[in-house]
Amino acid sequence: QVQLVESGGNMVQPGGSLRLSCAASGSIFRPNLMGWYRQAPGKQRSLVAEVSSGGSTNYADSVKGRFTISRDNAKNELYLQMDSLKPEDTAVYYCRYWAAADGAFYWGLGTLVTVSS
Repeated sequence: QVQLVESGGNMVQPGGSLRLSCAASGSIFRPNLMGWYRQAPGKQRSLVAEVSSGGSTNYADSVKGRFTISRDNAKNELYLQMDSLKPEDTAVYYCRYWAAADGAFYWGLGTLVTVSS
C-alpha cells in the first residue's frame, strides 16, 4: 500500500504561481512513475505531468513551458511548480504513483487550484 498526500493548492490570480507537493509513504518500489493529474468541473481527469524515478519527464501540451515537475527520491516527494497560471488551469490536482513491482495505481485525495481575478 502507498499513501499520497497533496498540498499547496490555493486561489491565485492569472499570471501567478503555485507550487504543489505530494508526500508518498508506505511500500515505495523503484523504479516507479509519479505524476500529477487534474480534473476540472464537468471534465475527465487528465495528465498534467509525470516523472519517472530515473528523471524522465512527460508534460501535457497545455502546460509545457509553464509547469515544471520534479521529485526528491530520498524524501519520496513529488512537486509541481506552476507558473503563468491561467483560469483554465483551475482544477483539483491529484498525485498518482505506479510501480511495475506493485502493479497498482495509487491516488491522493487531491488539492484544489483556483485561478481567478
